[in-house]
Amino acid sequence: MSSESDPFYFSTGHSGKHGHEFLEFEYSHGRLRYANNSNYRNDSLIRKEMFVGPLIVKELKRIVETSEIVKEDDSNWPKPNIVGKQELEVRLGTDHISFHTAKIGSLMDVSESEDPEGLRVFYYLVQDVKCLVFSLISLHFKIKPI
Repeated sequence: MSSESDPFYFSTGHSGKHGHEFLEFEYSHGRLRYANNSNYRNDSLIRKEMFVGPLIVKELKRIVETSEIVKEDDSNWPKPNIVGKQELEVRLGTDHISFHTAKIGSLMDVSESEDPEGLRVFYYLVQDVKCLVFSLISLHFKIKPI
């Protein structure tokens, strides 16, 4: 496992009828940066930044490493099309991976692909990382007292 001081970068996005939309997270030296570009209903770029402890970084890295996404190959995944494309880029220590596929609308799209196991790893990794980071952002920026 790489050390907690290593930079970590995660980006996922898609291009579709609302243009290029993406979500990215970057960790470096205790700072977690978040950017969300959504053109839906003319939304603008949202940027947030917070400082997190080493346990959060360790968990993000654990999620990526245990998914074993670095063993996957996107050559048999659906090619980007007019509906859209989905991208994933992860830089973790010395590993740098990048995947491109058609926009995934549901798990049925995953099951019907030529490589359902590899695409399932991709799909769930994206969901897991987004869930964790959205929870952190929600806790950090929208705390409501009980």
